[in-house]
Amino acid sequence: MRVPAAILFDFDGVLADSERLHCETMAEVMDGDGPALDWDYYRENLMGLDDRGAFARLLERAGLEASAEEIRRRVARKAERFARQAAAGRVPALPGAPEFVRACAAARPLGLCSGALRSDIEPVLASLGLAGCFAVLVTADDVETSKPDPASYRLGVARLAAAFPEAGIAAESCVAIEDTADGIASARGAGLAVLGVATHLTADELLAAGASAAVETLEGLGPGFLAGLLS
Repeated sequence: MRVPAAILFDFDGVLADSERLHCETMAEVMDGDGPALDWDYYRENLMGLDDRGAFARLLERAGLEASAEEIRRRVARKAERFARQAAAGRVPALPGAPEFVRACAAARPLGLCSGALRSDIEPVLASLGLAGCFAVLVTADDVETSKPDPASYRLGVARLAAAFPEAGIAAESCVAIEDTADGIASARGAGLAVLGVATHLTADELLAAGASAAVETLEGLGPGFLAGLLS
């Protein structure tokens, strides 16, 4: 079995237990515009989108113009609220995630491909002691179109290949770790195999979305587990 040349992680729902805080701060910014934003709607309709896509959908749902300027304004307000809450310790690691990341980083180059803003991600990585584990970060700030578009994973693989030219990094030699259907579509669209983590979807839902395998948590896993995902 081949061990992946590089491993690319999603952030929300894979490393950090942050989706409910995203929902909460997004609802605060909508401030009564349109129907109430509750967890069920967020989980079924917004999870996996970046903030730009989520607010565009929410504004349309509210019957408001989803102009680029209005979306930027709401994204900025939500980022401020999320950063304050994250700094207060409201974004814990998911079970086994820090240990798995460190084990993988000792074996292979790592990238992070997320639809979250860099300002959402970097403070949490620092608080979890994982900031030095990722050679490459691709965030919503780096691509015009986020997941399910494959652009973020294509960029992540390209940046890792440039940073480690002797490692043989190409999409078909990499594994992505995801927890949403949109994230799986993004990684698969870029040519990566995917391990699904059943944080918010069931293992069966992740497999139906295109994951090569699915686990309940990352607890007890090491990089060797990923070898079986590459054909």
